[in-house]
Amino acid sequence: MRLALVLSEAAHGLRRNASMVVSVVLVTFISLTFVGAAILMQMQVGQMKNFWYEKAQVGIYMCTAISPGDTCVAGEATKEQIDAVTAQLESPTLSPFVDKYYFETHEQAFENFKKQFAGNPVAEYVTADQLNQTFWVNLKDPAQSDVLVESLSGVAGVENVADQRKYLDQIFSVLNTASYTAIGIAALMLVAAALLIATTIRLSAFSRRRELGIMRLVGASNRFIQTPFILEGVFAALLGSLLAGGAIVAIVNWFVQGYLGARLKGFSLVGIDDALVVLPILLVVGAVLAAFSANFAITRYLKV
Repeated sequence: MRLALVLSEAAHGLRRNASMVVSVVLVTFISLTFVGAAILMQMQVGQMKNFWYEKAQVGIYMCTAISPGDTCVAGEATKEQIDAVTAQLESPTLSPFVDKYYFETHEQAFENFKKQFAGNPVAEYVTADQLNQTFWVNLKDPAQSDVLVESLSGVAGVENVADQRKYLDQIFSVLNTASYTAIGIAALMLVAAALLIATTIRLSAFSRRRELGIMRLVGASNRFIQTPFILEGVFAALLGSLLAGGAIVAIVNWFVQGYLGARLKGFSLVGIDDALVVLPILLVVGAVLAAFSANFAITRYLKV
C-alpha cells in the first residue's frame, strides 16, 4: 500500500468535506471535554476523600443537663464519668486505634460556637452549659471508627458517639452524583460523535463513488480503499481531542487552581499534573472512537 497515495486521498477527502469535518471536530471536542471533566471530578473526589478522611474525627459527646437518653438519666456528665471515658481511650483495647485526642469543655465549645455562628440570632439564645463537653478523637485509621463507636456508645454519661466521616460521605455522594451526570452526558455526546463520524464518512464515500468504482475495477483491495476514510475520521477526532485536552488544562489552570484555589485555601484541588494525565486518555478515546466509527461506516458502504 503506497502511503503517499493514501495520505493524499485522505487530505483530498478532508478538503472536500470541510464543513462536515468541522462538525466532527466540534462534537468530539464537546463530548471529550465532558469526559475529561468527569475524570477530573472523580480525581477531585478521591483527593478530597484522602485529605478529609485523614482529618475526620470521632466526637464523643458527654451528657448535658438537658440531654435525653438512657445514658443521661442522671443529667450532666460527672467528673468520674469523664475520667472513665478517658481511661477507656487510653486502655490497651482502644489505644492502638487512637492517634490523639483532646477534651473540649463547655466554655471552649461555646467559644467555638460563637465563632461559627457569629452574626446569627441563634447565638443569643444558647448558653455554655447547653453545649456538650466533647472528646475529639483522631484515629490512626479513620476506617476503623466503628470500633470506637461500638465501645463507647451506651456508656454512662455519653450522650452520643458520632463519626464525622458520615457527614463527609453525604458531601461526596453529591459530588459523585454530579460526576456520574457528567459521565452520562459525555456518553450521549460520544454516541452523537460516533454517528456523525459515520455519516461524514458515508457522505465522503458517496461523493467519490465513481473513483471508488474505478479503484475496484483495477483491483484495489478493500483495505486500500478504506484506509483514507478511516484516516479522515481519526484526524478530525484527534483534532477535537486536542482541543478538549487544551480546554481541560485551561479549566484546571485558570478556574480550579486560579479562581477556586484562591478562595478555597486549605483544600486539596486537582492540578495541571492531573490534567496532563487526562490528556492522553482523551486522545486515545477520540482516536479509537473515530477509527471504529469510520471503519464501520465505510465497510457497510462498500458492501452495499
